[in-house]
Amino acid sequence: MERTKPDETSGVGHHARPGAAGNRTGTAPAGRAMTTFSPADEEKRRGVRRMKLTATGLLLFVAVVYVLAKWASNAGAGAWAGYVAAAAEAGMVGALADWFAVTALFRHPLGLPIPHTAIIPTKKDQLGISLGEFVGENFLSSDVVRQRLHAVGIGSRLGAWLAEPEHADRVTAELATALRGALTVLRDSDVQAVVGEAITRRADAQEIAPGIGKMLEKVVADGGHRRVVDLICVRAHDWLVLHDDEIMNAVQGGAPGWTPRFVDRKVGERVYKELLRFVTEMRDAPSHPARGALDRFLTDFAGDLQSDTDTRARVERLKGDVLGRGEVQDLIASAWTAVRSMIVSAAEDEQSELRLRVRASLLSLGARMAVEPKLQAKVDGWVEGAAVYVVTTYRKEITSLITDTIASWDAEHTTKKIEAHIGRDLQFIRINGTVVGSLAGLLIYVLSRAVGA
Repeated sequence: MERTKPDETSGVGHHARPGAAGNRTGTAPAGRAMTTFSPADEEKRRGVRRMKLTATGLLLFVAVVYVLAKWASNAGAGAWAGYVAAAAEAGMVGALADWFAVTALFRHPLGLPIPHTAIIPTKKDQLGISLGEFVGENFLSSDVVRQRLHAVGIGSRLGAWLAEPEHADRVTAELATALRGALTVLRDSDVQAVVGEAITRRADAQEIAPGIGKMLEKVVADGGHRRVVDLICVRAHDWLVLHDDEIMNAVQGGAPGWTPRFVDRKVGERVYKELLRFVTEMRDAPSHPARGALDRFLTDFAGDLQSDTDTRARVERLKGDVLGRGEVQDLIASAWTAVRSMIVSAAEDEQSELRLRVRASLLSLGARMAVEPKLQAKVDGWVEGAAVYVVTTYRKEITSLITDTIASWDAEHTTKKIEAHIGRDLQFIRINGTVVGSLAGLLIYVLSRAVGA
């Protein structure tokens, strides 16, 4: 069996393994992600090598002491040589045992495939699974997450943070950016289709006649329709004044053919004058009988809209005809375009009413959250509930990030990286094993001599 010279890798010696040189040059087996070594990792590896040399040097020291002590004892140097030899012998045993234990974590000692050695490279995937399960059970449990978040007091801290004007400005700017981005990503055609379909579906699902009837009834009761009637009367009067010839010609055109023309003219003039007088009186007299008749008609119509089955059915058919027209769908589409443009402009303008109101709302919310325990408790509850939902629902996905990442690492490089981080402390085990072994051996030798005496 070919042996290499002792080096810093094991502290004693190991077999030369095919492919080890390739891994040292930075390559990794197919399907494995290679872990990289940062300058800090390299510095730690140098520290590990120094500690290995120290521990190995101590082992060699006690070995030399043992040889010299045995030689002195055989040469008749005295009883002290036996005590030194016993201590040195036990120190060597302790040092070798701890060297074996430490080395077995990272590789096969002396390259021998001894069972339950090279634990990290051979059990890397199992260790990753165990680590993922440990994190999931002890860090991603609902009780732990809830307790930790409750101890932080997110509500009060967030409130104090939002109460600062510069922080409110920052949040407002971020919200405006997110809003612009969302509106930019959305396609107008998709939104228009969704809005149009939602409006149509909502209108189809709800009967509008009773609501219109109630509104009309209240308007008539409050006299809100009178200004509309006044406007119609004024416009009707003005139109009659401007189109007197057209009205008289229309009356004459509808007269029987056997009547004389001058009679038709007289009738047309009479009809026009009576119509103008009627509209003028209705315009100028708020208590005109026609206005009262109109009020009664509107009141009766409002009642029919609420209770008459035939009237309500006609309104529903009219509603369906109106919503089905292309002009109405185009109006809905143009309304979304206008709203989108308005929102984007408001989000871009720092002095817009939208951003100023959002900023004021954030400042007000922050000030309240900083001092109101009930609001703080409510915010804490929301955050805790959301966090608990995430960790309980996606715990497997979160822990699989650990297990999958460790599984993708190359075993050789992973072993070296772990050793670089904890290997220095492990070398103290070897040193302590040498010292403690020596003391234990000395104590055992003393007791055995005392009992033998």
